[in-house]
Amino acid sequence: MSPVSARTTTKKPAGEPGPSPDHGGRRLPRTLHPLAWWVWALALATAVSRTNNPLLLFLVLAVLGYVVSARRTEAPWARGFKYYLYLALTVVTIRVVFRAVFATGITPHDHFLFSLPRVPTPDWYAGIQIGGPVSLEAVLSAATDGLRLACMLCCIGAANTLANPKRALRVLPGALYELGVAVTVAISVAPQLVQSVQRVARARRLRAGRTKGMKALRGIVVPVLEDALERSLRLAAAMDSRGYGRAGTATRRSRRTTGALMLLGMCGLCAGAYGLLDATAPAPLGLPAMALGALLCVAGLRTGGRRVTRTTYRPDPWRLPEWAVAGSGVFSALLLFTNLGYDPARLNPTFSPLTWPDLPLVPTAAILLAGTAGFLAPPPSPVRRPDAP
Repeated sequence: MSPVSARTTTKKPAGEPGPSPDHGGRRLPRTLHPLAWWVWALALATAVSRTNNPLLLFLVLAVLGYVVSARRTEAPWARGFKYYLYLALTVVTIRVVFRAVFATGITPHDHFLFSLPRVPTPDWYAGIQIGGPVSLEAVLSAATDGLRLACMLCCIGAANTLANPKRALRVLPGALYELGVAVTVAISVAPQLVQSVQRVARARRLRAGRTKGMKALRGIVVPVLEDALERSLRLAAAMDSRGYGRAGTATRRSRRTTGALMLLGMCGLCAGAYGLLDATAPAPLGLPAMALGALLCVAGLRTGGRRVTRTTYRPDPWRLPEWAVAGSGVFSALLLFTNLGYDPARLNPTFSPLTWPDLPLVPTAAILLAGTAGFLAPPPSPVRRPDAP
């Protein structure tokens, strides 16, 4: 018998667990559940809305940068966080420019910076003036307000970077699958356009084309638009072949019932949120209205989901890392809303008179707690090079 044919085959006994679908007997790394990243990011954005302290806001940006750099993948949508940072810088700049142009006056105790040409306004436009002196306090206050909105945008950008939008679509209820498809396509547009621009620019460099200036813009925009149009046609054909947008077996009465329940439920949620935020509102507009609105929304989702039949292949598990990541963000928001162990006034420092803001210990610890998601989440799958064995 030759050495090649002398191969023996051993049969695994019944009931013995076989090797997991991995390489070399090691379990393959998995990505975190997309809903966990969204819960973490929305909770952190809620915590950001509570404070106006620039030190805490910069700490939130540092936490977001660390988590994104540690746990993002090599997917196309995972490369767009820097563009959210550019958008955040644009928001801060616009907020400062608007505050400088639409000045509200300057007090004798303010620090004068510069003066813009004054534009006369009519009498009915009282209270707002265009141009005039601009103080350092006004610029810092506007920059801080813009920084808070920029941090919220970066929280949403972190969720879009870390969570797979196509996997998040499977988590949505059946009644919202059409809306989920639209949101998924909208989220995927920006990363795909960035990838298309990079591909066209790389092709132009290989062809020794002009890569800078207005003349290069025409050579980049036209192929990118053509690629976007072709991709949209392929997406429309794929969605049509899979039956998206069909009415199914739902009757007109069931669709109207679903719409009415969802509309009343959203009204109840809005009324409940208003009752919780306004201390002078009647008691029924608080938790009772919110609970009633949530029940109506759930009933509408269940009614609308009966006409949609979906199958799930390889569902995403929700395990201890998901609980840890989502809990770190939620617990951070709760610490900033309960005002335990610190003065709430330190979350919103004033700039008149101009003083250096304090860094409260408990909110700092809460934001750093949200940063633990960078090592609580499982690491992303390593990228295998073509020359790797």
